[in-house]
Amino acid sequence: MLFPSIIYGPIRSRRLGISLGVNLMPTNAKICTFDCVYCECGWNQPVLHPELPTRLQVKLSLEHQLSTMQTAGEAMPDVITFSGNGEPTLHPDFLGIIQDTCALRDLYCPKAKVSVLSNSTQLMRNDVVEALWLCDNRILKLDSAINHTMHLIDRPVNKDLTIDKLIDRLSVFDGDFTLQTCFLRGEYKGEIIDNTTPEQLDAWYKAVERLHPKQVMIYVIDRTTPLQTLSKIPADQMHQIAQPLRDKGIEVIVSA
Repeated sequence: MLFPSIIYGPIRSRRLGISLGVNLMPTNAKICTFDCVYCECGWNQPVLHPELPTRLQVKLSLEHQLSTMQTAGEAMPDVITFSGNGEPTLHPDFLGIIQDTCALRDLYCPKAKVSVLSNSTQLMRNDVVEALWLCDNRILKLDSAINHTMHLIDRPVNKDLTIDKLIDRLSVFDGDFTLQTCFLRGEYKGEIIDNTTPEQLDAWYKAVERLHPKQVMIYVIDRTTPLQTLSKIPADQMHQIAQPLRDKGIEVIVSA
């Protein structure tokens, strides 16, 4: 499922409320530094000359949508969410777009939060870190704390990416972010995928405690996935996974 426009929604998000989405990637292809087996947008697609929306196009599209909603007396969004057809922080003008978005939010819906769903792979860029500090919700992915499993699930384009590198990048926020993890089971190229085993969970708990995020979001697959062998984790098990962190005083939101 690809998002066919820069602005989409508003939709009701399981985790964020009424969300107005912003897509900074092409409308006809998914471009991402990960190629996750569970991504609702499908597999990455090779694009020789991807056409990204300009900063001005994003600003005008968002302002048009917010103005239209305001004039029509519609409920304004709880959150403006950057997600879409791939990794939003790949956009070269990400910082400027976030600055524009915060200004429009303050003008049209000052109670709304600006959120970014990111896989953390661009945190080596100072402009991306600066932009994320401007946001209300930095929702950053860590699907496994074991390298082999992370590569099975997230399929990073950079084959040299490691958990230690991801954690180093995440540490820049000193816990002031939301850690997001998708739990799932399945099989990929003859290998079992299961990030809910005792070994997997032990490593994940240690990573969470090391990062000590202000909030953890754990969720299950909810839409069609490109890999058909995946299965959904039962809700009761998801709450069991959350409990050890809750016992340590870490807020955990379960979407199951």
